[in-house]
Amino acid sequence: MTQANSSRRQFLISSLSGISVTWLAAHWPAAMAAQKQAEEAARQGTAFQFFSPEQAAEVEAIASQIIPSDDTPGAREAHVVYFIDRALTTFDRDKQPAYVEGLRQLPSRVSSLVPGKTKLSDLTSEQQIQLLTTLEKTDFFELVRIHTVMGFLAKPDYGGNQDEVGWKLIGFEDKMSHRPPFGYYDREYNRDAKPST
Repeated sequence: MTQANSSRRQFLISSLSGISVTWLAAHWPAAMAAQKQAEEAARQGTAFQFFSPEQAAEVEAIASQIIPSDDTPGAREAHVVYFIDRALTTFDRDKQPAYVEGLRQLPSRVSSLVPGKTKLSDLTSEQQIQLLTTLEKTDFFELVRIHTVMGFLAKPDYGGNQDEVGWKLIGFEDKMSHRPPFGYYDREYNRDAKPST
């Protein structure tokens, strides 16, 4: 595994610690119910239920900087924006106002950085990073970050993790039963925990 892949894997695992167990427990039934809606939308070829295509492009640009594509797929290839869209119409419906307001303010922030531009998705990667750095401490960015990580690692039926790219990156196997070591982290823990002779 390359250093970049190892760093990305560590980032994803550490990001999960920001998603509290309490939050997951409270939203789990609704997330499960959203699966049926996501599957139906996928069968019907429904694009977006909450975002306009223009808004989806902006959210995808943000998510693609949170988990960028390099020698492994990122948020764009995992179709994270579809997960976020479905989350906002199902189990995280109460977060819609935060997205509406965050996306409403985005064009003015873009134009203050690059006069003549209003879309984050039209900026270069370097310009996007520069702009998003100014948003890092906002509730909007934190919400997109949490949804991006969730969508990258969620069950593909929920709309993200296309072709299980997130699971492959962290070494997760979608099985009903496992034999130890359960993942690379257990293998490394067991190796490090062995007493030296």
